[in-house]
Amino acid sequence: MFSKFTSILQHAVEALAPSLPLQEDFVYHWKAITHYYIETSDDKAPVTDTNIPSHLEQMLDILTQEERERESGETGPCMEYLLHHKILETLYTLGKADCPPGMKQQVLTFYTKLLAHIRQPLLPHINVHRPVQKLIRLCGEVLTAPTENEEIQFLCIVCAKLKQDPYLVDFFLENKSKRPETKSRGGTEVVEENVLAPDTGQSLAEETADPPEALQAASSSSSSSTNSSNNYNLVTSLLNLTKSPDGRIVVKACEGLMLLVSLPEPAAAKCLTENTDLCELLTDRLVTFYKALPQSMDPLDIETVESVNWGLDVYNLKEDAAVFTGKRALISFLSWLDYCDQLIKEAQKSAAAVMAKAVRERFFVSVMEPQLMQTSEVGILTSTALLNRIIRQVTSEALLQEMIYFLLGEEREPETPELVTQNPLRHRLIEHCDHLSDEISIMTLRLFEQLIQKPSQHILHSLLLRSLEERNYLENKPQDERESLENGQPHDAVDLEEDPLFGDDTAPESRLSGSDWLSSSPQQSPDHLKADGKTEVHKIVNSFLCLVPDEAKSSYHVEGTGYDTYLRDAHRQFRDYCGVCQRWDWRSNPKPFEKCNLDSPFFEGHFLKVLFDRMGRILDQPYEVNLQVTAVLSKLSLFPHPHLHEYQLDPYINLAPGCRSLFSVIVRVVGDLMLRIQRIPDFTPKLLLVRKRLLGLEPEGINIDHMTLLEGVIVLEEFCKELAAIAFVKYHAAAASSP
Repeated sequence: MFSKFTSILQHAVEALAPSLPLQEDFVYHWKAITHYYIETSDDKAPVTDTNIPSHLEQMLDILTQEERERESGETGPCMEYLLHHKILETLYTLGKADCPPGMKQQVLTFYTKLLAHIRQPLLPHINVHRPVQKLIRLCGEVLTAPTENEEIQFLCIVCAKLKQDPYLVDFFLENKSKRPETKSRGGTEVVEENVLAPDTGQSLAEETADPPEALQAASSSSSSSTNSSNNYNLVTSLLNLTKSPDGRIVVKACEGLMLLVSLPEPAAAKCLTENTDLCELLTDRLVTFYKALPQSMDPLDIETVESVNWGLDVYNLKEDAAVFTGKRALISFLSWLDYCDQLIKEAQKSAAAVMAKAVRERFFVSVMEPQLMQTSEVGILTSTALLNRIIRQVTSEALLQEMIYFLLGEEREPETPELVTQNPLRHRLIEHCDHLSDEISIMTLRLFEQLIQKPSQHILHSLLLRSLEERNYLENKPQDERESLENGQPHDAVDLEEDPLFGDDTAPESRLSGSDWLSSSPQQSPDHLKADGKTEVHKIVNSFLCLVPDEAKSSYHVEGTGYDTYLRDAHRQFRDYCGVCQRWDWRSNPKPFEKCNLDSPFFEGHFLKVLFDRMGRILDQPYEVNLQVTAVLSKLSLFPHPHLHEYQLDPYINLAPGCRSLFSVIVRVVGDLMLRIQRIPDFTPKLLLVRKRLLGLEPEGINIDHMTLLEGVIVLEEFCKELAAIAFVKYHAAAASSP
């Protein structure tokens, strides 16, 4: 109480007394602090009962005022006094001893405000960065310490300063076998000469600070000679504080780490990943959060839980538990995953690669792979839904690449039937697309739908393109040896012109003329045969639109369900896919025949095989499964790779014997459909009723026979319209881009 009264009295005297020159005032306050230690006999009294906090605050105000009154970059006498008399070293010693109690808190605050408020670079000075480095070691030593808040504020301001001047980070890479002061170029002798030299009136910054060019040279030379014996105490202290029970401290520590990993200095990046526990922190916490999830969760809950940004998840345990069991654990996991993803995204390239590899080895391989390979259907469903959510959330290039290698392997050679099981996880996931459980099939198909939309060339190469590279799906015969083809159909395909259901009595509205498809499209496109041999686009479009015969169509009875409704979506999606693929080294035209190995046997690849098998059973599968199968196939058709386009969307290619394409699979389905329609009475009215029910235009009523077949026919019709729209949009884009 007496000391507080003294402090108030002192402020009053200072206000009434004539103002001293800034330097004298600064020295007065510093000496008042040192005199306290000389004169006091009671070192148990807390620092808040003394005048020390007030004097430190006054010193900061004077330094700030001095800088404000001088030209930018010029060091004033007060700052020179602070540097020359090693005031920060003395304060560090007092803070470490925490004498009087609470002094550590005051020292941390002083350092933080000094670095934050002074605009000129202070860290290059050895009498600044050396005590700062020592004070860093004191941070995070004790969890839930009373100085935790001040510690994190101090560490974060140091990180921010390093972000501004990354070359300074070399001062904070401490050699384990040497003292910090003997590490930097120039040696202690130079420092001592500066400290003992008389005050020349010049800025001490000019005498003690290395110029940035020299520091960068020192950094590069030291990085070449640096081995794995460096300490990165700034990272270590932040890692310790991420274990704090105070969520705000954890978030601030994570922010500090985010700043440090982004520093471009190679030596710092190497030290970060090799000599700290950062990789362990990321992966261990990810594993802990994942293992805290319930063994069984509703895939819909996993898919629809709100998007989570790390550090911003405000939650209420009672509310979360009321929504679904495990919501809080799921949000915690996704939040930390988001942090790992963002950290790797911001990190220096070599550090990002190391951290991403650690996540792959310690989380994906060690924890997720056994979950995905298990035999329990409930476990498979939950782990697949979680993996789907992870794929959706990952955006960093390095982590995405490691995740893709984990899922699909790194192989690039053409796929063969013998090598299908070479990667057990890849094989299992693709097999799950055709699982006995429809739920597992749908979820795995969704996973692949999500995966193929990620910006990675390796995904499409692994799943599709390596099988299509040699174009050996085409018949390898000279033109005169080929069997006569009608309308370009393969010799082993169902001939639509010969089929009575596709004959001249087909309703005119089911076929689009050249003028019709042009008028229904957003822009005009040439409809003549191109010099490069590409089939006329209106023939392609009509081939898909006429696949399903009139008896099996129901869309023309319902307004607003025509082919043109798909054009807008196809145009937007194709534009988006082109944006993703434009930086990939994809050829613009198919590989020339003379350079293709057409004699090698064609294998469509495990992924397409399963999709085509599923497509072939579209009339016998649940509606939801059919929607997902066609969704994946339509997205694959959108990619602007010439071989994929040719194989998926050109009905007139001459397939090699024993090969199938998407079009040939649909032709066979239609042939089966025609036989089955004849055995179902009132087929067309039933089909129309089912369509209206699916659209919500008719209430649910009595059960209808052959419901699965009828729903399959509707999906088939809509899928053919979607493929027609995609084909039109892609051909139009090719025509617009050609000279």
